[in-house]
Amino acid sequence: MSNINQTNSNTLGLDENTILELKGLTMQFGGLKAVDGLSFKVKEGEIFGLIGPNGAGKTTVFNCITQFYKPTAGTVKYRDKNGNIIDLTKMKVHDVIKTGIVRTFQNVELIWELSVLDNLLVAGHTLYKANLFEHMIHSRRLKREEQTIKAKAVTVLERLNLSAYKDVIPYGLPYGILKKIELARTLMIDPRLIILDEPAAGLNDAETEELSKVIKQIAKDFNCTIFLVEHDMGLVMDICDTICSISFGKMLAIGTPSEIQNNKLVQEAYLGSE
Repeated sequence: MSNINQTNSNTLGLDENTILELKGLTMQFGGLKAVDGLSFKVKEGEIFGLIGPNGAGKTTVFNCITQFYKPTAGTVKYRDKNGNIIDLTKMKVHDVIKTGIVRTFQNVELIWELSVLDNLLVAGHTLYKANLFEHMIHSRRLKREEQTIKAKAVTVLERLNLSAYKDVIPYGLPYGILKKIELARTLMIDPRLIILDEPAAGLNDAETEELSKVIKQIAKDFNCTIFLVEHDMGLVMDICDTICSISFGKMLAIGTPSEIQNNKLVQEAYLGSE
């Protein structure tokens, strides 16, 4: 936890209702600029969408926020649950989750040998306060923590209508259910910011419609901000409060769904001009 405290600085500054701000973000691989001076703000509590054609740099932006990549230039400022302003670029990748930022990937990443409940319990491992010795002797504190975290996992499954799958091995479940389970895992650490990478990938129309409802429910009921990359424009236009469109790592436009839909640059680069 000390690593996080060392990066906290209230002198970095963010607007009062902003949870995340990218300023001049640049990511260069050799002679290729995957992200080129990108700047935007994400408001606390909103559903924010990042769109663009293949190769536009969307996933690279995610990787720079979560520190899988260290940006070549620019800052990524984030407000944690205590109101501290953090420059994420100064953090180690394994410490980012401790700030309340969680992420899903394009492909479902579950532990297939474990039950759905156990997958959630694994996701909640950062909640444990018991030390290594207490784990070895299975202390009373550890037992209390295990009970508390299990109760939390059961509650999350109930809230997302997944209770029927609690004791089931996820292998072979419908893809739409697997996506919901992955979202359920993100809720185990009381996230402030959930980053979703292509959440509707591989889903049929009915599953995408259900996912849309789940994402809206999570944002509202769990009091968190959602930042997603998605190619399904129907989903993006339906659930997002703000949409940022990029091409070749640069900003094209940012605004409401209707503003983005009617933007000629976006139509030409991504949606298809008339």
